[in-house]
Amino acid sequence: MKKTVLLIVLQCYALLSVPARAGNENGSAGDMPAYYDHHLLTINFMELPSGGESANIARNKSINTIFMSDAGLPGGQPFISVLDAIQGDGFNPLWLEVQINFTAGHTPRQLFSDNEIANAFAAGEITLTATDEVYRCSVVGPK
Repeated sequence: MKKTVLLIVLQCYALLSVPARAGNENGSAGDMPAYYDHHLLTINFMELPSGGESANIARNKSINTIFMSDAGLPGGQPFISVLDAIQGDGFNPLWLEVQINFTAGHTPRQLFSDNEIANAFAAGEITLTATDEVYRCSVVGPK
């Protein structure tokens, strides 16, 4: 009996020590919500390798912008990314990440379009910082 219990405990330990595998970000595991002109969409999102990012930034003059705010919103809520284009509106599948940071005295809030972001920037409510991160992104459907 002790031998059986020990064997079960060891098997459970072995199963728990195997690292969990995340879904492939090339597939649906890379899906996330994003806003475009107040419409909530689902995008498929994958970061390019670092060499590919710098090469695309240097050579591709039509990269779109995806606005993100890693700091998030009050109450630990995530900031949902905002796109500056979708298919049929100057769309390119490559996106440069621009970080939004809210300035002192301005409570972080969800922004829903690149026009709202431009207005908040002009009003001094936010700062915008281009990163060196480039993503392959496609709109895969409504939210």
